[in-house]
Amino acid sequence: MDSYWNSTMRRDCEVVKETLQTYYLSVSYSLEFCVGFLGNLVVVLGYMLCLPQWQSFNIYLMNLAVSDLIFLCTLPRLAYLYANDQKESSPYACMVNRYILHMNLYSSILFMVWLSMDRFLLIKHPFRNHYLLRSRTALIVSGLTWLAVNVQVCPLIILMIQDQEYRNWSTCTDFASLKGQVNSLNYSLGLTLTGYVLPLIALCCFSYQIAHLLRVQETVVQQRGRSFKRPLRVVVSVAAMFFCLYTPYHVLRNVTIAYQLSWPRPPLCTSVYTQVLYILSRPLAFLHSVINPVFYFFMGDKFKELLSKNLRKLLRKTEQQKNPSLDLQLKVACSIPNGD
Repeated sequence: MDSYWNSTMRRDCEVVKETLQTYYLSVSYSLEFCVGFLGNLVVVLGYMLCLPQWQSFNIYLMNLAVSDLIFLCTLPRLAYLYANDQKESSPYACMVNRYILHMNLYSSILFMVWLSMDRFLLIKHPFRNHYLLRSRTALIVSGLTWLAVNVQVCPLIILMIQDQEYRNWSTCTDFASLKGQVNSLNYSLGLTLTGYVLPLIALCCFSYQIAHLLRVQETVVQQRGRSFKRPLRVVVSVAAMFFCLYTPYHVLRNVTIAYQLSWPRPPLCTSVYTQVLYILSRPLAFLHSVINPVFYFFMGDKFKELLSKNLRKLLRKTEQQKNPSLDLQLKVACSIPNGD
C-alpha cells in the first residue's frame, strides 16, 4: 500500500513538473523574446545610426545590448522544445543554443559592472582624464570580457556532449539535468561564484563608491549634486535587479543538481518540488534582458534625446513624402512678399 501511495505521489509531482515545462516555460520564453527583442533592437540600431561620437560608456552599453539581443534569440527555440516535450532533432543545434544562452547570461552582468565602473569614474574624473574612460580601453576591456565569459562557459560543452550520448542524442535538457562524468555540481558552483557572485559584489562596491563620492561632494559644495543623483539610483537599481532575478535561479540550480547527485535520495517529492521552483526561477532570471533597455534610457549619455530627435526627423520626412504638396505650399507662401 505504501509503495502504491508513494508511486502515485511521485507521478503527481512529475505531472506538475511536466505541465510547467510545457506551458509555463514555452509561454514565458515567447513573451520575453517578443518584448525584449524589440527593446534591445531599438537600442542597437539607435546607437549604430544616431550616435555621432563613441565614448567608453557607449561601447559598454552597445556590447550589453548586443549580448541581450543574442541571448533573446535563443529563447524561441527553447520555447519550441519545451512545447514539444524537449524532443530534439538536431543535438548540435541544442548545444549551440544552450552555450550561447549561458554565455550571454553571464556577459550581461559583466557589462553592467563596466557601465557602473564608468559612471563611478566619470563622477570622480568629470573631464574624462582617466585612462579607463578612453574608447580604446573600453574596446580592450570588452574584448577581454567576451574571452573570459567563453572560458567560463566552455566546460559546459563537455557536459552537454556527455549528456547527449547518455540520452542517445534525442533530448535537449537544461543545465541542472545534464548527466556526465564531469562533476556538474562543482562546475555549477564555480560558475555561480565567478559569473554571478563576484560581479554582483563589484556592482555593490561601485554603488557604495558612487554614494561616498556624492556625500563628499555635498559636504564640500554644501549643495545637493542633483546631476549625479540619477546615476546612483540607476546603479543601485541594477544591483538590486540582478540580486532579485539571478539569486533564486542560481541557488535552485545548485540545489537541484545536488539532489540528483546525493545519496541517499531526498524525501518523497522534495527533489521534484525543488525542480518545480527551479523551473519557475528560470524565466525570472532571463527577465533581465527585457528590463535592461529601460536602464539604457536612464544611463545613456543623451541617448534618449538623440533617438527622439532622429525619430522626429524620420516622421517629418515620411509625412512630407506622403503629402509633397504641403511642402510646396509652404515654400510658395514663404516666397510671396508681404504687401504694405
